[in-house]
Amino acid sequence: MNKWALITGASMGIGHELAKIFAAAKFNLMLLARSEARLNKVAEELRAQHGIETKILVKDLSLPNSPQKVFNTLHDTPIAVLVNNAGFGWRGAFAECDLQHQALEMMHVNMDSLVSLTRLFVPQMLARKQGRILNVASTAAFQPGPFANIYFATKSFVLSFSQALAEELEGTGVTVTALCPGSTRTEFFDRAGMKNLRPEWHMMDADVVARAGYRGLMRGKRVVIPGWMNKLTATVANFVPTGVTTKAVRRLNGK
Repeated sequence: MNKWALITGASMGIGHELAKIFAAAKFNLMLLARSEARLNKVAEELRAQHGIETKILVKDLSLPNSPQKVFNTLHDTPIAVLVNNAGFGWRGAFAECDLQHQALEMMHVNMDSLVSLTRLFVPQMLARKQGRILNVASTAAFQPGPFANIYFATKSFVLSFSQALAEELEGTGVTVTALCPGSTRTEFFDRAGMKNLRPEWHMMDADVVARAGYRGLMRGKRVVIPGWMNKLTATVANFVPTGVTTKAVRRLNGK
């Protein structure tokens, strides 16, 4: 078995669920996150359940040199699938944000590390004439987000970058898929200060989102939006004036 999938943000939430799915499909796993304890637990469980090989990488992708260190470590490992899932958000007034953590580090994790890892691993995939890249964006990508503006902007970048790169790589054997989930039951909303802003009925389970992302990735789809409500939201955003959707998001964010 020589199929390897590299999954960032693999210790919890959608990343963890994706790791389970890839393990069940008999991919060997490179699991990356900041928590060594959580990574070890996930790696041990999946190795025992599915008889695959698992390795962990404890890295902080908010640090600019982390992607290169990851690539240097895995240079001789044939990564068949790259899952850029790591990311975080923050809710609040931009003028009051912690510039370093709640803006610049968010941009490093959500955009810079994603671009860097993609750039570093794509040449190997092109040389093999096969590979798959899954970039986790969000339905936040489809409109501006007052009081969560940096997060929404980073996800808009991820979607645009993924769609453009998918076209660029058309016919090479390498595919790019943007997964755009809506509100999902993970630790994300607690950490972002968005707890209780979304009704429970509107939220999807992380395993459902992960399965939709995996199916779309394997089919070579360029954009995957799990759930009919999320599809409707993205469609409406394409036709409603930006000023209207921006005010709607402002109300949704409780400001």
